[in-house]
Order: sequence, then structure tokens, then C-alpha cells
Amino acid sequence: MHKQFDHLMYSAGLTAQGCWDQMDEYDRNAILKFAQLIVAECIDTVSDCSVEYCTRPQIVSEIREHFGVEE
Repeated sequence: MHKQFDHLMYSAGLTAQGCWDQMDEYDRNAILKFAQLIVAECIDTVSDCSVEYCTRPQIVSEIREHFGVEE
């Protein structure tokens, strides 16, 4: 597993007190797949923006809007 996923799962409380270890393989794989799908969605969102007209704040705004995440 990628160390950034480890960090994010820790931040979400998934590794607290053995939670991750108590899950079966299906649950662990589902969570990892979910994270990978979120990353893929972010990449797709950014890929739709060409460098000529998208600024960093616009890209951040696009991703926030796509996932319904408020600042």
C-alpha cells in the first residue's frame, strides 16, 4: 500500500486501535479501491482543464465542486 494512503487512512481513523487489522480482505480492498477511484476522478477533473486557461485556484475549485467539498 502506498504510504500516502497509509497517512490518509490514519487521518481518517481507519488504523486507530487496530480497526484496519480487524477488517477482512474484502473490506480493506474496497477502501483502497474507493481511494483509487477518488484519485482517478481528481485526475479526470484536472485533465479537462488545459494549462492555457486553468489556474491553480480554478482547478482546486473544480475538484471541490466535483466532490461537493467546502473550504
